[in-house]
Amino acid sequence: MSIQVLMLSAAHPHEDVRIVAKEGAALAAAGYSVAHLAPGTPPCPAWRGVALMGHPPARGWRGRLRGIPAVARAAAALRPAVIHAHEPDSWLAARLAAWHCGARVVLDVHEHYPSRLDGRVPRWLRPLARIALTAACRLLAWRADAVVVAKDGLDGAFGGRARCTLVRNYAEDVGVAPRQHGPGPLRLVHLGALGVARGAFTMLDMLARLPDATLVLVGRFTDGSEAEFHERAKLFGLEDRIEQHGWLSREEALRVAAGCDIGLVLFQPGMENHRLALPHKLFDAMLCGLPVIVPDFAEEVAAVVAEAGCGLAVDTADPAAIARAVRDLERPSRRAALGALARAAARGRFAWANEAARLVALYGQLLPAVSPRAAPLARSSLPRQGGAAASGGG
Repeated sequence: MSIQVLMLSAAHPHEDVRIVAKEGAALAAAGYSVAHLAPGTPPCPAWRGVALMGHPPARGWRGRLRGIPAVARAAAALRPAVIHAHEPDSWLAARLAAWHCGARVVLDVHEHYPSRLDGRVPRWLRPLARIALTAACRLLAWRADAVVVAKDGLDGAFGGRARCTLVRNYAEDVGVAPRQHGPGPLRLVHLGALGVARGAFTMLDMLARLPDATLVLVGRFTDGSEAEFHERAKLFGLEDRIEQHGWLSREEALRVAAGCDIGLVLFQPGMENHRLALPHKLFDAMLCGLPVIVPDFAEEVAAVVAEAGCGLAVDTADPAAIARAVRDLERPSRRAALGALARAAARGRFAWANEAARLVALYGQLLPAVSPRAAPLARSSLPRQGGAAASGGG
């Protein structure tokens, strides 16, 4: 059976939550045949109704740029009706593939890309670099058939709201039981990628101020700072109060989170992507019935927490402020009340269902003449490509 929608990734793992568990699964449930072509060898033939396929992985950003033609060839060979691409290099690969196979192209914008160059170019050159990248984004958007953005504030570089479809990373309920809050030492959980910019070292300074608390980490370090993190934890005498799980499937990660007391979202200031963040970890903690501590500068995150009334927004660069917020949530009755509000908001106002419906409606316009399939994509039709297995984020 032919592929109608090809989710194309240059760097995201095969089992990415947004790409497969949310967007791909929503389109598959609507009856489209969907596949995800990502770097490395797939861990399984299919997940959540989406066929998983691999292309050879590349090392570093230079390798990714050099690999664009190969990714384009792999996508074109599958002859999909739509290529839905998820990073700037996969956007380019999708355009190349579309020239060869006639597919329509959807750009999925996860981040504020014009600011991503700030750490790679001198300060005096950053305004010019942002202008150049914004112009490139607008050109790609003009050539695309549709642009999907993951959060408010990302559409400016792609022609504004009239040109973009908003499909936010809201909560997908997978049936996890909520936390039953009670007395005892607090367990503080951080879900997802770890590193300096995501507050890993601030967590250590916070934990040193909370002698009875345990820090639970679900995810991988992505910036090379893990060894230094553990050295500092040992220096502070905190290693026995850190529970590190590494990467887990989303279902496993939620089960761990549901055994904790407070969710942490500790993005550090100074990055535009952090100001505009709308991360899965926020909604996953809310689904588990956990009150959350979030950055006061992260506009969308702070707005969600304020509207739901489910946590505290603080200066996440100040470990003392985070520790004070934790102490403010020590009483089980307070955590239970805020956790109940969090879970209700995640399953209601901030549920994924409305976002999924918006995505499916877009595809109804993109493929009006294509009949959704009635049977799953045949496994025998899936080419197996690629090298070493790709890893996912917690």
